Amino acid sequence: MKKWAHIAILLAGGLALSGLPVSGQDTLAYLFPGQGSDERLFKHIELPPGYDTVHLSYPVPDQHEDLHTYALRFLSQIDTTSPFILIGVSLGGMICTELTDTLSPVKTILISSAKSAGELPGRYTFLNRFPLDRVIPAGMIKGGARILQGIVEPDRKNDPETFKSMLKEKDPKYLKRTVEMITHWDRTSYPGGIVHIHGDKDHTIPVRNVKVDYLVEGGSHMMMITRAGEINALLWKILHQHDR
Repeated sequence: MKKWAHIAILLAGGLALSGLPVSGQDTLAYLFPGQGSDERLFKHIELPPGYDTVHLSYPVPDQHEDLHTYALRFLSQIDTTSPFILIGVSLGGMICTELTDTLSPVKTILISSAKSAGELPGRYTFLNRFPLDRVIPAGMIKGGARILQGIVEPDRKNDPETFKSMLKEKDPKYLKRTVEMITHWDRTSYPGGIVHIHGDKDHTIPVRNVKVDYLVEGGSHMMMITRAGEINALLWKILHQHDR
């Protein structure tokens, strides 16, 4: 028995080194933050046993780069030889939607996001037709975002230091170009199987146009941090349903 156990251990180690999935191996959860945030957005996330998290950070987009092309940049960072899920908040959810078309995740979960351009509010359609963001300097866009964030989403007051710090550290050019990516997003449909969590007090992407699977009462666009307990409970529920 000891001999066969030793061989099994060696085989498992060899599979791991080769990049092939090993039975019982943890599922990787790739975390995509929002436009004005970073991995600190997920500082309270708690996934069930059997899931390991991988944080994604965003490079500055090329000038006039579209959202689909930008999403494809992340393909090389995702290990498709092992089971994986995608979790995206706001812009991160849009990126996850684009990636789900190309990859085969076990599950894609969107939080405070949109699965198509039709779920975005009217002001994005306006900026698509009248691209004022292209003539506004990047520094002004960042300054405006820092002022408007607390006005549009007053829930920020529950952790202002984190939200202010994340936005402050963003490259103005990154913010300007991601605004253009979002306002010119032309997706009209989305893959089946995406699970969408949204708050009914989200003022950045109002819920009225969003097809929601789980609605968080009183949840804002900031709820990944400010309502982390409820979000974690929903994530456990969604992932438990898949594991059964």
